[in-house]
Amino acid sequence: MLKKSLTALALAAFALGAHAADVLKAGATAVPHAEILNFVKPQLKAEGVDLQIKEFSDYVQPNAAVEDKQLDVNFFQHKPYLDSYNKDRKTSLVEVPSGKVHVEPFGAYSSKIKNINDLKTGATIAIPNDPSNGGRALILLAKQGLIELKDPKSLTPTPLDVVKNPKKIKFKELEAPLLPRALADVDVALINTNYAIEAKLNPTKDALFIEGADSPYTNIVVSRSDRANDPLIGKLMKALHSPEVKKFIQDKYKGAVVPAF
Repeated sequence: MLKKSLTALALAAFALGAHAADVLKAGATAVPHAEILNFVKPQLKAEGVDLQIKEFSDYVQPNAAVEDKQLDVNFFQHKPYLDSYNKDRKTSLVEVPSGKVHVEPFGAYSSKIKNINDLKTGATIAIPNDPSNGGRALILLAKQGLIELKDPKSLTPTPLDVVKNPKKIKFKELEAPLLPRALADVDVALINTNYAIEAKLNPTKDALFIEGADSPYTNIVVSRSDRANDPLIGKLMKALHSPEVKKFIQDKYKGAVVPAF
């Protein structure tokens, strides 16, 4: 009886071990990042990785949580934002190997005009208040010929770098998540695509103008340098770069999100 009991216990322990999965904790903004992570979750589970996803509604907490080791990775930002974050907060978060996933073409929206040619002199345009996305907004406005910037090659211009402003545009700097709600109070808002989609705006249809596919602002997966080469993160990136994910992005977002692999 004792031998049988020990055998049963050993089998039970083996069964539990067989089902145990390595945990990988990821932070993401809801759309499209968490949606994409949830899409690959079953595939990772089959490979023994328990992908646990925590959603955030801002651009600061996901990095802080990785830095504090509450999370292993995050997926919400582009490299210029990461560089700016590291510089401002004296952190050293890194893009993981082959970390590029997609581009969200940045767009301009309005509830008051249907064509940017109708923009009146003295109009107010809302832009993100963080250096990288605020700079991205100004670069896009410059490409439309609405303003001219002191250094056209800089990725982080501010309103102080506007050297020509023929329409006397006033800039209103707001936290990125608040921009969709500001549409009623401004003439135009430059909105990150993830927040535009959450606000039921269709970037390919509703934007007055939008970045092209050559945008340098590719969204990446980020970790700490001591975890960047972890095999679990390697499995995550392999899953995110699969043909199935490419098709998922193309079918679900219809050009509002563009695969970068």
